[in-house]
Amino acid sequence: MAVMENENTRRMLYLCFGYILLWSFFRFFLSGLFLLAPDETNYWQWSRYLDWSYHDQAPMIGWLIHLATKLLGHTERAVRLPSVVAATIASIYMFLLARRWLGMKTALATVILSQSVLLFNVGGLMATADGLQAAAWSAVAYHAARAMERNHWSQWLLAGGWFGFGMLSKYTMVLLPPCIFIFGLISKPHRKFLATIRPYIGLALGLVLFLPVIYWNAAHNWNSIRHVAYIGGVNQGFAVHLRYLGDFVASQAALLSPLVFLAVCWSWWRTLRLPGQNSPVWPRYLLFTSLPVVLFFAILSLHTRVYGNWPGSGYLTAIVLTAYAFHNDSSQASRAKRRYWFWTLASSYTVTIIILLHTVWPFLPLPTQMDRTAAELTGWDQLGIKVASEVKAMPNPDRTFIFGKRYQIASELAFYVPGKPFTVSINRWNRPNVYDYWFKDNDLLGMDAVGVTRNMDDQQALQQVFKVVEPPRSIVLKDNRGGLLSSAGGRQVKTLYIYRCFGFKGGLRWIPPNEKDVRAF
Repeated sequence: MAVMENENTRRMLYLCFGYILLWSFFRFFLSGLFLLAPDETNYWQWSRYLDWSYHDQAPMIGWLIHLATKLLGHTERAVRLPSVVAATIASIYMFLLARRWLGMKTALATVILSQSVLLFNVGGLMATADGLQAAAWSAVAYHAARAMERNHWSQWLLAGGWFGFGMLSKYTMVLLPPCIFIFGLISKPHRKFLATIRPYIGLALGLVLFLPVIYWNAAHNWNSIRHVAYIGGVNQGFAVHLRYLGDFVASQAALLSPLVFLAVCWSWWRTLRLPGQNSPVWPRYLLFTSLPVVLFFAILSLHTRVYGNWPGSGYLTAIVLTAYAFHNDSSQASRAKRRYWFWTLASSYTVTIIILLHTVWPFLPLPTQMDRTAAELTGWDQLGIKVASEVKAMPNPDRTFIFGKRYQIASELAFYVPGKPFTVSINRWNRPNVYDYWFKDNDLLGMDAVGVTRNMDDQQALQQVFKVVEPPRSIVLKDNRGGLLSSAGGRQVKTLYIYRCFGFKGGLRWIPPNEKDVRAF
């Protein structure tokens, strides 16, 4: 009997790792089949201007893209490689977390559920900080749990090292240690470990790894902190309202899929109702490392708009908890429970696969204005070729720079104009961003420029920073991805405007709209 059980366990182990690798290769394959989104090209720009940190975000995404492009060249697949690898790491740690404390059956359910979730796949495919944070979050959750078994130095240090990696990836990583600490205080068997120095040495290691970001901010007037404060609603003054709460809940249901979101909420509720004495410890650990994070952003949405991906890492341990809630008592599970699990997986995989395939080969009959993949991911290569020809036609191409009136367009131009030239974002009318640290007025004074904006009436504004600005030339960008909706010449997705400008006078940097703006101090 023991031999048969070992053989079954081995088969399930191979199945889990095989399934993780299958989806990893699928994401890696897709990653090179469509153009980079504006935020992705922005992070790629970071990789060309390496620094200890950046205005908008922690630096790890830029560092890793720099390494990936050194290895594979400046391609879409190389830019997205760090996220693909990070999703694989997160998947493995979620599996290990479930297997060690909740059993192989829960581990297999965790693997199957996690790979179905749209939010997880987007973070594991697109070049953003979310995928990197997911790897760190899962790793810290696993090693901290291992550390609280026997208070091992190695596990605390591994947890601290991954915490530092996570903080270098995305600032919301700071929410995880308090969650683990509160669990340790409440859990009687683990409380004694918090009275030792080991967990704090692990935490200190993570903070030491984070020192480059602190150093950069100290040297740049704490701009990242002020940026985070701004998007957190500090400028709005104190107010509580329901304006954004509905959007927040809807975004969570959409990114997880509605049935997965409901299953996660049910697993939280089920775990909260467990009796305090003689109840399993590790489901509560998963609860404490997931629910408080989502609740934090739900509360924040009562004050300001919260983007749907912000609490994303909190769902990693919630997925493990959900798999356990549906499979810890399978012999006694009701038919309704098994049916709900089946339809949860079926709906989640259906939504995820449809959206991923539509991203590469569009087939959904969506109006252009509702198809975000078309707006974000198409036409940039066409724009790059057109802008290159405009630069070549300027009186002095060697003294002509390329700009976007927004950093998103400037970044797309940097990647898709042949030769990948330097580009400039004129932030004067929008908001501060990383381009403020790369170019100063004196670098460009007197030069001509070719620029791209979203509006046909930007000529007057541009005349504030150039001596002469010609009327714009429109360019219609088309969706040439193919697919069922393809048509001759491609579907029109957006119109942008190209400006030929002469004699730069200065005025790149953002001008605060008022002195009370937190970003202006």
